[in-house]
Amino acid sequence: MPDHKPLLGCVADDFTGATDLASMLVRNGMRAVQLIGVPGGDTPVPEADAIIVALKSRTSPVAEAVAQSTAALRWLREAGCQQFFFKYCSTFDSTDEGNIGPVADALLRELGDDFALACPAFPANGRSVYQGHLFVGTRLLNESGMEHHPLTPMRDADLVRVLGRQTEGKVGLVPTARVQAGVAAMREAMAALRTEGHRYAIVDAVSDSDLRVIGEAAAEHRLLTGGSGIAMGLPENFRRQGLLPTRGEAGELPAVEGPAAVLAGSCSRATLAQIAAARESLEVLELDVLATPEAGALTQQALDWAATRLATQPIVIAASAPPEKVAALQEKLGRDAAGALVEEVLAGVAEALVGRGVRRLVVAGGETSGAVVSRLGVRQLRIGAEIDPGVPWTLAEGHGEEILLALKSGNFGGRDFFREAFRKLP
Repeated sequence: MPDHKPLLGCVADDFTGATDLASMLVRNGMRAVQLIGVPGGDTPVPEADAIIVALKSRTSPVAEAVAQSTAALRWLREAGCQQFFFKYCSTFDSTDEGNIGPVADALLRELGDDFALACPAFPANGRSVYQGHLFVGTRLLNESGMEHHPLTPMRDADLVRVLGRQTEGKVGLVPTARVQAGVAAMREAMAALRTEGHRYAIVDAVSDSDLRVIGEAAAEHRLLTGGSGIAMGLPENFRRQGLLPTRGEAGELPAVEGPAAVLAGSCSRATLAQIAAARESLEVLELDVLATPEAGALTQQALDWAATRLATQPIVIAASAPPEKVAALQEKLGRDAAGALVEEVLAGVAEALVGRGVRRLVVAGGETSGAVVSRLGVRQLRIGAEIDPGVPWTLAEGHGEEILLALKSGNFGGRDFFREAFRKLP
């Protein structure tokens, strides 16, 4: 049993989003453990200040996403958590049917509450919200490349409208001026929206200082929703209450030896650029899923290629593709089947590589990361230090052999992320 109950319970709608959130909490002094999938009744409560349950629910049918998220929240409540966080992507990845609105609605009902803020901003990674509009860098969300996302194309940057289409509750806005006026002003703005019958408040944030104000202003909220940015201010809330001690490094991990590999399934601009950069110093295999749309053949091709290369330096195996190839593959196989094929191939490759001694593995893409950790049977990750904002190294616990995993959202990381990851190993 832990020496004290966890303080913050989080439900994340994909695996890389979960590690992104956990990394933010660790950076600000909370020990964090990520659980894979809905915990069972016999799952022990980890020794941690924050527990993040990582689901693969972002693009699941709405009913399934709601059921899994609600079950995870119930387990976290029983574990003793005091505050709860619904984590989704900093690009608000969803469709008009959900799943952000329906899941948030269900979590509020489960907690017996009627109001929550929503803020996906993460300025360190180029995500900001101004006047309710989400920007990626200097571009509106719907002009950032996200309009071409194969599963959740984002064609509207106005989050008040986007969330309003997903929930029957009213959605309001706390604009930049109120956030930058300070904690008291922001609390007043949210209280006014709640009194007027709003269920959600989209909250502007264009800097880290805005995020810390949001975190402090929401100290008494039972549920927060958003990206990992607003978690920046949460640890200090618990310190003010005397519940979280000031401690040193919360993300220490042991060194793990063994071959290293990168598996990339994301088709985001950032990941495609990272694959291109890796070619300058690492060996890279790019699988042509459109030419060979058969899982067994692609998996064997990757393993044959890797066989003579593992011992020397990290290798990169990618099933990523630019938008036109993704569209052609989806037209050939169907959207869901195309995504499932890539996940099956890279999960199979991961399993075989670990069987061959790989102990340090970077995975790019939320859906790909979910498929890989599920195939490997990983159920718990201890969160370590960051490689880049939002992407930490993690240690698979309770898995037999120790394995270090870095699960990267497709949109995250600098151009040299893959090389940098191995330079920053514990």
